[in-house]
Amino acid sequence: MNTRAQISLLLLAGASGAVDALAFTALGTVFAGVMTGNLVLLGISAGSGAGHDVAAPLYALGGYALGAALTALACRGVGDAGRLPHWPGRVVAALAAQAGLLAFVAVAGAVLDGRPDGVWRTVLLVAAALAMGGQSAAMVAAGSGAAPTTYFTGTLTTLVTGTVDGSARGRGQLWVTARLLTVVGGAACAVAVREAAPAWGFAAPAVFAAAAVACQKPAQRLRRAVTSGRKNPLPDARNGRL
Repeated sequence: MNTRAQISLLLLAGASGAVDALAFTALGTVFAGVMTGNLVLLGISAGSGAGHDVAAPLYALGGYALGAALTALACRGVGDAGRLPHWPGRVVAALAAQAGLLAFVAVAGAVLDGRPDGVWRTVLLVAAALAMGGQSAAMVAAGSGAAPTTYFTGTLTTLVTGTVDGSARGRGQLWVTARLLTVVGGAACAVAVREAAPAWGFAAPAVFAAAAVACQKPAQRLRRAVTSGRKNPLPDARNGRL
């Protein structure tokens, strides 16, 4: 995996940690990206008979599933990005859409002075979960050119077992460790900002996600695509198709 992809993964991990920290502390004590946690919360609610506590986990699960489904449709057939110098355009476009959703959450959070309540709390939770579902599906679409950035149990398990049996060696394992640390750092950053300046509390995830997209140089790639199209405006005309 190339360095640009590794840096983007670090930034996306930071966005994931920041989103889940904010979801847990400000949007209903649930998670926007860690669906295992939400499933457990549903089980707790069912076991304790607290039926009113199931709404937030269900909203988060629904938003995440919808985001993953839409991104899977958009990125269908992009191929494995493992040997490419950058992620496929549709993967980057999906991540840009995710950054846009997180920007919406940031702006709405600022308008609400960092303390969303009622319907707005639900709206922001669903939007954040939608973004995390899209991020996860985009990483799946990128194949071996990417790695999980919203769930890390398997990543941690692989790192620990690899360290014990000696298979976890080399520069790749340093990037894996860095991603785990960045999740913690992203969460800490988001909570610290919200404590110091509530109106800006929801900005950290959007900043991380936008930086991850910028690292893939989407504007440069768009210009190349436009230039190529101008040089060869009707590539199918030679084959008798319009």
